[in-house]
Amino acid sequence: MDEAPHRRPLRARLRSVADGELEVRYRVVHGYRRAYRLAGEGPPLVLIHGIGDSSATWAEVIPDLARGHTVIAPDLLGHGASDKPRADYSVAAYANGVRDLLTALGIESATLVGHSLGGGVAMQFAYQFPERTERLILVSAGGVGREVNLVLRAVSLPGAPLLLALLQLPGMRIQVELFARLMRRLDTDLGQDAPELLTMVDALPDAVSRAAFIRTLRAVVDWRGQAVTMLDRCYLTEGMPTMLMWGDRDSVVPVRHAYRAHEAMPGSRLAVFEGAGHFPFHTDPARFLTLVEDFVGSTLPADWSREHWRDLLLAGRPATSAGRPDTAGNRAVAENLKEASERSAT
Repeated sequence: MDEAPHRRPLRARLRSVADGELEVRYRVVHGYRRAYRLAGEGPPLVLIHGIGDSSATWAEVIPDLARGHTVIAPDLLGHGASDKPRADYSVAAYANGVRDLLTALGIESATLVGHSLGGGVAMQFAYQFPERTERLILVSAGGVGREVNLVLRAVSLPGAPLLLALLQLPGMRIQVELFARLMRRLDTDLGQDAPELLTMVDALPDAVSRAAFIRTLRAVVDWRGQAVTMLDRCYLTEGMPTMLMWGDRDSVVPVRHAYRAHEAMPGSRLAVFEGAGHFPFHTDPARFLTLVEDFVGSTLPADWSREHWRDLLLAGRPATSAGRPDTAGNRAVAENLKEASERSAT
């Protein structure tokens, strides 16, 4: 991929990270307890996990990242050690929650790293709060196309709470593990992701956790697939340093979504992890760390301006009813708006 024009040396390893820094901390925001991990010093780096996961998913890479960054890894509301109320679990609400936690911690802007659902949250954060977003790193991100794992589609259907409860029974769990081992032995894509997917099941031990998981899932997935897209706003990343990482054997979000997003995001970089599934930072953490450091070290933070944002919106590419960009039509609208504005000013 093309390198950014401004290259800075990679950060030196300034300090080691004590074990105590990786412990879960808590902050009450809007009356709900939010769990997060905070470690290191330097420019802020926010790690946002996927659905059914938690900040623990980043445990292997946080110590290295924290030697040159202030790393903030939240447990999204309804996940991990955070509260699990009956609340709004939409992507937009999660972006608001990340903003509010960062504000409470005194962090004004940051580079966002989002995995799976967290990639959609990171993209939504950049859309809602561009002035607080320095860079985007999207890892196996959701929101690029309808396709998604059939299991997630099934869990979005009525009766899902009972299905998830049954998976907690000892006999069922053994059968699921045997199936996962078979998929791995047959070298299927699902087998690549089976261990991590089973960990998600273990993270739903009670009805409250399962209810929060299902509410989150139904906000983005239905029986037809992903219901939320970021493609219609990808052009707004122009001027925003953006990196995409994907496993070429992702069984949850197909790797073709990576190429689609890369094409839709002006100036973005793309790294595909050969042989990796939905969790490339687990499969090859060393490469993930190198890519993050190189990307952050070779790009300048986004320089957001209200005028630039307005220009992008006016010259953007909204989807037509057929799903294709209508660039020419939108340019005509922009010209008409500009002429009307000039007439009203005279």
